[in-house]
Amino acid sequence: MAILRKGKREATLPTNHRKLLHICHCPNAPRQFCRQRHSLTYRPIIITEKMIDTFTAIDFETAQGKRWSICQVGLIRVEKGIIKDQVSILVQPPNNYYWDNFIDIHGITPQQTANAPTFDKVWKQIEPFIKNQNVVAHNGFSFDFHCISQTLEYYGITPPNYTGHCTYRIFRDNLASLCREHKIPLNHHNALSDAMACAKLFMIHSGIYDRAAN
Repeated sequence: MAILRKGKREATLPTNHRKLLHICHCPNAPRQFCRQRHSLTYRPIIITEKMIDTFTAIDFETAQGKRWSICQVGLIRVEKGIIKDQVSILVQPPNNYYWDNFIDIHGITPQQTANAPTFDKVWKQIEPFIKNQNVVAHNGFSFDFHCISQTLEYYGITPPNYTGHCTYRIFRDNLASLCREHKIPLNHHNALSDAMACAKLFMIHSGIYDRAAN
């Protein structure tokens, strides 16, 4: 996100958007307030941000309403615009306890995770993909990033530093609709499929998506 300065005010603008800065040459009014069109000229300003081509896309499914009840991790690693790694792990939530309506959403049952590792055991495997990385999730600031912090807190593990990005905030639409629009395959509420879709959307946003390569 870039900042465009307008007098003493600052306006936060979406990246990669062309904006017109109005410059008034009228002597009768302050430049920023003059609305006399004959006295205005326009200067194009390009707002840009550094392209992100290396990141981790992540998605979690939970066993119930608590963010610390992770039962599946889906993770996609993208490096230099190429998908390099895919990780899907079933996780035993605390007490292997599920709400029936959550089973209806993702189809994961207590029987499937009865012998699965708990998240504190899984964390060592996925930490390198998250710590000090760009981490992308769809609706991440409302859900997935809280899953990370709250589940680590549940197990007494200090959450790592990372830079979060949210494809919902970028595209302002739900994952299923975006996948239909961009022709991205989706098995919704399978964590790996959701993470893959999120990765491809972020690559589209960054201008690095190559359908042939990915």
